[in-house]
Amino acid sequence: LATGWGYSGAESVNAVVVGVIAYIILQFAVGLWVSRQIVTERDYINAGRRIGPIIGAFTVFATWFGAEAIIGAGGEVYRKGISGATLDPFGYALALVVSGLVLAVPLWNRGYVTFGDLFRERYSPGVEKLAVFLMLPGTVMWAAAQIRAFGQVMGAASDVPVVTMVIIGAVVVIAYTTIGGLMADAITDFIQGVAIIAGLIVLCLLVVSSLGGLGAALERVPAERLSYGEAASNPLVLAEMWAVPIFGTMVSIELISRMLATRSAQVARTACVYGGLIYLLVGLIPVFLGLVGPVLAPDLAEPEQIVPQLAQVYLPAILYVIFAGAIVSAILSTVDSALLASGAILSHNVIQHVAGDWVRRRPLLVTRLTVAGLGVVAFVIALQPGTIHELIVTAASFGSAGLVVVTLFGLFTPVGGVASAYGALILGSGVWAASSLFELTETPYLYGVGSAVLVYLGLALRGR
Repeated sequence: LATGWGYSGAESVNAVVVGVIAYIILQFAVGLWVSRQIVTERDYINAGRRIGPIIGAFTVFATWFGAEAIIGAGGEVYRKGISGATLDPFGYALALVVSGLVLAVPLWNRGYVTFGDLFRERYSPGVEKLAVFLMLPGTVMWAAAQIRAFGQVMGAASDVPVVTMVIIGAVVVIAYTTIGGLMADAITDFIQGVAIIAGLIVLCLLVVSSLGGLGAALERVPAERLSYGEAASNPLVLAEMWAVPIFGTMVSIELISRMLATRSAQVARTACVYGGLIYLLVGLIPVFLGLVGPVLAPDLAEPEQIVPQLAQVYLPAILYVIFAGAIVSAILSTVDSALLASGAILSHNVIQHVAGDWVRRRPLLVTRLTVAGLGVVAFVIALQPGTIHELIVTAASFGSAGLVVVTLFGLFTPVGGVASAYGALILGSGVWAASSLFELTETPYLYGVGSAVLVYLGLALRGR
């Protein structure tokens, strides 16, 4: 990745670094400005339920559109053709739309502060705590992937070591997320979303122009790169590819926190649906760049370099600065959302229920400290070996096999109780983990979901 972000001269490097520093200062300014309006825990976690449809759609879009959607997806399509775009953007775009249509209205109407409240109200405090602990690892790993990507991008754009930039990225995001809460997160997501869209559109237009137009560019893509190939011949593998992003997103605390922060149930649904559509349209740009990548930059040793390589070749210095800002925007908007959502649910649904009176009397302070603490955990994970794509896939599937089953049964049916919820959460996650760890099947996530459904219904019938 680093070699793909090389610059032609010191002036370009300095321009990018100065631009990103200015952008970070803007983030802090927004956080400080919004923090003046935060009085209660709900102000911090739910933005006082004041988010409207435009900010709502952009915060949904920007929260999901991170490093994986640009760098990771472009690399996957470069290697595999169109089948590499299943997760990003098609899977996640569909997941956002489906989640908005299915979950937004019933969740908002119940007046929850966090997603964890559903499990306490419908099942028991014990189920609530287990559900929270199953949600947290995936969300923190998602944040860690973005922090690592920030370090790689900025480390390559300067002479500063990547580890140092990872530290700087973690400190920056932890600080302004802890200060400003969800409203600051949503406002900066709007700014970040505009930057992401502008940067990618400019790069795409220049690449298309160099190839003689969109039609001429697509004609140069071999037909086999426009098919699903081997994945399409195995329906279960194809179903697994779609199930991970869709079911994982439906029980994502980052998305649900945005549903609960809007000013009405209808706005919650609209924000998710339009956020998903924006995600799809903008996400098609890295897909296109990945498809034409072998024509423009054949035999890349690291396919994830394709979008940065094209930016290096086609963008003049000032536009390169805009594009680098877009990448940083995508990263920061994702990691701050993950830290805030995970810190809020851990504080509100676990810590404040098991701690003493001193903690319960200071919910806002405790939530902020929890956000900062999980930020440190994400930073430590970001320093471990592995790729961004591996972290993202693990984050999308971790624990969600049982969570999606318990959520849908609990939200829409009277079937099942405490035993069913415990059984589905434990067995769904256990089957997925064992199948993945020991490579027992090509479809570990489907086995996890299927096991959770069977045990949920079985214990519900036994209870009757």
